[in-house]
Amino acid sequence: MRIGEIAALVGVTPRAVRHYHHLGLLPEPARRANGYREYGVRDAVLLARVRRLAELGLGLDEVRDVLADDEGRELVEVLEELDEDLARQEAVVRARRVRLAELLGEARAGRLTAEGPVSPELSGILAGLGELPDSPMAAKDREILALLDTVVPEEERARLMELLRRAAGSAREVYGLLDALAGAAADDPRVAEAARALAGCLPDEVGGTELPAEGSGGLADVLFADLSPGQEAAVRLAMRWVRERKEGPR
Repeated sequence: MRIGEIAALVGVTPRAVRHYHHLGLLPEPARRANGYREYGVRDAVLLARVRRLAELGLGLDEVRDVLADDEGRELVEVLEELDEDLARQEAVVRARRVRLAELLGEARAGRLTAEGPVSPELSGILAGLGELPDSPMAAKDREILALLDTVVPEEERARLMELLRRAAGSAREVYGLLDALAGAAADDPRVAEAARALAGCLPDEVGGTELPAEGSGGLADVLFADLSPGQEAAVRLAMRWVRERKEGPR
């Protein structure tokens, strides 16, 4: 058989056969006098085995290991690992479908927020806040929460959500005070009032969080983008007061 014939017989492409030769999965067959490869039944059997193993989901390096083990021990180990991996993937898919069903329900009921989809935990917190006030700071706050919901590591998510839940209820007054500082300088006398209100609705645990320095990029650009100097000063002052409150008198 020529390369096109064995490829058609097994159900792969001639390019795949050449690739398997290059990787050492399929040994080079004898060649005719004209230089063309001449494949036999054993070559077809081996090629069919490569195809079956690849279709199971094995990587080509794993296929090579299986083919190199004459007693089949490697095949058992690889298939067991593949079965475990597929089980994990099935669990992930099931969890995603459950979450998708929840999001579809929210969307059909008109409850999906503009920042969504977000985690079920944050979705519950946002739903508890009710209708979004007509406030630029409230809108920015929700955008930041949606971002944190995505970028915070999974092991810290429960702690973050608990802090957000505790702070959410008293945020409305703070939004108005911070909105009033739009265009204000850092030394505006209203900064202290806004900072005091913000500090009052933040749990003590937030005091262990250091805000990134101005101009440091990354999260700092997101937190302070579009804020006036007065608004940024109020946020930083509030965080400082919460930290001092947590540490207590010295």
